[in-house]
Amino acid sequence: MKLPVMLQVYSVGGKAQQDFAGTMKKIREIGYEYVELAGLYGHSVEEVKKALDDAGLKAISAHVGLDEIYVDIITVLDNYREIGCKYVAVPYLCEGSRPGDPAFDRVMKKMMLIGSACADRGMTLLYHNHDFEFVTMPDGSFGLDYLYSHVPADRLQTELDVCWVRVAGQDPAAYVRKYAGRAPVVHLKDYVGSKSEGMYNLIGQEETAKETTAFEFRPLGEGVQDIPSIVKAAEESGTEFVVVEQDNSYDTDPLVTAERSFKYLMSI
Repeated sequence: MKLPVMLQVYSVGGKAQQDFAGTMKKIREIGYEYVELAGLYGHSVEEVKKALDDAGLKAISAHVGLDEIYVDIITVLDNYREIGCKYVAVPYLCEGSRPGDPAFDRVMKKMMLIGSACADRGMTLLYHNHDFEFVTMPDGSFGLDYLYSHVPADRLQTELDVCWVRVAGQDPAAYVRKYAGRAPVVHLKDYVGSKSEGMYNLIGQEETAKETTAFEFRPLGEGVQDIPSIVKAAEESGTEFVVVEQDNSYDTDPLVTAERSFKYLMSI
């Protein structure tokens, strides 16, 4: 394993909410040296930075909602730059703002503006996909590719989530190679099952009447993904960091699943 590995803190979000500083130390004890934040968990910028420093961790990137950034671009970006983040990633688009929706043009304009502000600060804006971006646009392209063809690389780079790429029926390694030079951060995520109703219940984003266990997240190497081929593609495509993310660990301690994923990556 040649690439440095981050843990997306969302994977252990409940523990981070209860004891952010203590959880950061446990993440470092597993072996991770880097994290990707998913909010500040009720703490000030100074408190987050101190907790990371005390634990011996570096926050390379952060997931921040598009509207949260847009409401005060300067303050939000400066806060994450103070923490040490090189990247800020838009993690999710709600219904009505996705590719093919009427508001998507406004979303792309917001990304252009935020991407410019990131560039002014020596930072880079990323977009973290799910599977709903693989809708076919009027020009025949997938929504994800439409986004990257309409917002230039100097304003927006990719944060490909390989779980959702495969759920959408695409080859994750091939997609990483497709964006060689534009994929500085790649999300590694494993799962079992297939695309099914109720998937987004599992990441806390949407509630539907029907629950399903057809689709479940797994530690890396314990699901359907060919992780070695994806890592090789990332290495060959100029990726700087890979991120371990498991949205739901179910009845298992999320620090345990984070450790299983880390150990697996160190073994390949």
